[in-house]
Amino acid sequence: MKVTLLTYTPDPEKTVACAAKLCYSASDVDQLYEGLTREKAAGFVEMLAEIGHESPIEHASFTFALEGVSRSLLAQITRHRLASFSVQSQRYVKESNFDFVTPPEIAADPEANALFVKSMERAVEDYNALADRLQQRHERTFLEAGLPEKEARRKAEKKAIEDARFVLPNACATKMILTMNARSLLNFFRLRCCNRAQWEIKAVADEMLRQVCAVAPTLFASAGPSCYRGSCSEGKMSCQKASQVRAFYTLLHNRQTAGE
Repeated sequence: MKVTLLTYTPDPEKTVACAAKLCYSASDVDQLYEGLTREKAAGFVEMLAEIGHESPIEHASFTFALEGVSRSLLAQITRHRLASFSVQSQRYVKESNFDFVTPPEIAADPEANALFVKSMERAVEDYNALADRLQQRHERTFLEAGLPEKEARRKAEKKAIEDARFVLPNACATKMILTMNARSLLNFFRLRCCNRAQWEIKAVADEMLRQVCAVAPTLFASAGPSCYRGSCSEGKMSCQKASQVRAFYTLLHNRQTAGE
């Protein structure tokens, strides 16, 4: 798994503070923006968090690249609908020797891991066999229709992998670029940094949180699972480890504030 913060709104906390101040000021935007020092912007962002005025933080957005994550994670992360996603396509990218993500619990058990690897190898074989068989058939059809050999081969391969991909497992690795505004990110962290979140998306969320805290520490000062700055939202399903969770995220925030 590789998580990279590609880009983000320049001076995100200053942008948020300017947007919030504009709601209550007759001044020109230029005057408001120029009058905001880093300290003033941070203080204003802190005040917004205290009073629960969240709409101004939507003006700051963050774009990440995720690589080496599973298609299983893709199914979960795209449930966060207030986000933009661009995902490597299995229709256009041939997965003739795909990488795959191994769950830690499987990796820790030699027999389970051997069975898992064998399943992945079989999926590769089946995918390639299906793709080759379908491509041969489609290529004959395109040639009979009068297409040049090179074009017939290209179109046949694309048509073949469209259907061959149906045997690919959830473990198949993929890549994506996603963009969320700060308000959506706070909700994402509240849900996905929780101990009850699935292990892969929690690992992604923790790394995303670490990286945004480095560039907008005040904006994300309270970011983490619900129990980090409040009570657990899981009710009877709670992990019962709130103190350990708070210690973990306190350390994460402190390290980023210190520039580690």
